[in-house]
Amino acid sequence: MNSSLALSIERSKTLRVVAKNWAFFFLLFFLILFSITGRGFLSVMNFQNIVHLSVIAILMASAETFVIITSGIDLSIGFVMGLSSVTAGKIIQILYNSGNHSAGFSIFIGISIALVLSLIPGIISGIMIAKYKVPPFIATLGMWGITNGIALKISNGFPVAELPDSLTKIGNGYTLYYKPGGGFSFFGLPEGVGNEHIRDYIRLIPNSFLFLAIVLFILYFLLKKTKFGQHTYAIGGNEDAAIRSGINVKKHLIIIYTLSSFIAGIAGIFNIFQTGIGNFTPFGAMYELFAVAAVVIGGASLMGGKGGILASVVGVLLIAVLENGLLISGVEPFYRFIAVGLLLILAIVIDELFPDLF
Repeated sequence: MNSSLALSIERSKTLRVVAKNWAFFFLLFFLILFSITGRGFLSVMNFQNIVHLSVIAILMASAETFVIITSGIDLSIGFVMGLSSVTAGKIIQILYNSGNHSAGFSIFIGISIALVLSLIPGIISGIMIAKYKVPPFIATLGMWGITNGIALKISNGFPVAELPDSLTKIGNGYTLYYKPGGGFSFFGLPEGVGNEHIRDYIRLIPNSFLFLAIVLFILYFLLKKTKFGQHTYAIGGNEDAAIRSGINVKKHLIIIYTLSSFIAGIAGIFNIFQTGIGNFTPFGAMYELFAVAAVVIGGASLMGGKGGILASVVGVLLIAVLENGLLISGVEPFYRFIAVGLLLILAIVIDELFPDLF
């Protein structure tokens, strides 16, 4: 093998590595860029805030990842999240404000019922798609409207408030508090220290990080290390071949859409802990489209068979860092929409140029 051929092969390998991991390299680039241009961007607190505020988006993207790998799409997850949030909030509100139940009991019952309820939209969408061959776009768009209407009915169009303060203390709390010269405290400020002195402490590892790490580990293991995950990729790669190989595709698709809906329900529960209210999903939030964009930017293909949980997380963080960096750097907010659109187009172009990378 002559030197020019060897160099050409090496360049080709390098190009493929860069193309496969372009979102990660872009994330590093923006981290460096905004660290230079944005005052206060390069700080532990800012990075913690970026991830903490991205938890819901990461959960939604994780839900969409399973669906997109099977070459489907779930447009209902944004309002399933809202339905879960207002349902849990309403139940907690009724039980807690009755004075007959503790905050812990009220929260447990509200969460449990909301999570069970969040399974139903996914089951219905899955049955329509798998058994009656309704296109995923249409089936989940219909469920998008139904869940939105139910959420608005439950909440009467207003956020569900008057919930226990312990919700936000847990959802926005930190695992570790450190006061220079004063030692460490775990899962809360030391006894007798009020919130007015919280600035005296360095807050590390938000509770949301632990929650997110557990959920992502389970989803990653399910997708990458189990037969269920292998079947998911097989269906997205070639559904006819999956059927011939003995995979129960109909049953699997019903489970996939139920799982997507359930993860959206978990996102709704986290929303309560983060905000302290049961909040229906506003129309302008477009969580489901943001999730699809993040998954595609992370390397998944809308044609199916490609994608991964960690790649989708990178997609979410890339968008989040871009938005945060533009804000801190003083760039007008509407440019973020242009930037996200360009990233999405770039992801599609790379997928077309390197179809066998992922």
